[in-house]
Amino acid sequence: MELFDAMSTQRAVRRLRTDPIPEDVLGRILQAATWAPSGGNAQAWRIIVVTDPVTKQGLADVYRPEWKRYVEGFWGTRTKSLPEQQRARTDKMVRAGDYLAEHLHEAPVLLLFCFDPSKMAFTDSGLDRHSVAGGASLYPAVQNLMLACVQEGLGCTLTTLHCFREDEVKQLLGIPDGWGTSALVPIGYPVGRGHGPITRQPVTTMAYREQFGRSYAEGHPRE
Repeated sequence: MELFDAMSTQRAVRRLRTDPIPEDVLGRILQAATWAPSGGNAQAWRIIVVTDPVTKQGLADVYRPEWKRYVEGFWGTRTKSLPEQQRARTDKMVRAGDYLAEHLHEAPVLLLFCFDPSKMAFTDSGLDRHSVAGGASLYPAVQNLMLACVQEGLGCTLTTLHCFREDEVKQLLGIPDGWGTSALVPIGYPVGRGHGPITRQPVTTMAYREQFGRSYAEGHPRE
């Protein structure tokens, strides 16, 4: 598969089969994560590969109530104002999320990304807003891994709801003090077709030229 094909067909696949993932396949997607860039090439992250049924159940018990709370709060309010067609798509997504929440422990592998903030630069920490810059050293690895999942025919989705109960997750997985968690990625062979065509905003909506708000479609500036 070509890189652009993988990027343009990567879906959030939440319905996963229980079939085991061969070690060589798992090794390749983990290798892909290690190729990702990070600030100072510090690679201040690690992946905990969870396959033990008891540990997976523990993570599922953390995730399930947080998903329910998230849906009732954020999505429950937001969907009421959506146009009918968009609301139908959102309802479909929520149903898939419900399925994941109920079956998370059945996914063959759960990948928990954790990080050491002492080895990272948070260049926006002094600004009057939430700090996000540190994620530049973390989430490229997650995306690399997920693109590799597309290549290998594995379904996957990036979740972060476990962060609401990070202390419990750290205790369950033996993550040391001073470390944080950034992503929980369940992976497995998809129920149904899995990855495929996606719906995204066009470049003309998402990109501006030279100045915020200036249409990218206005054309290149004169040289």
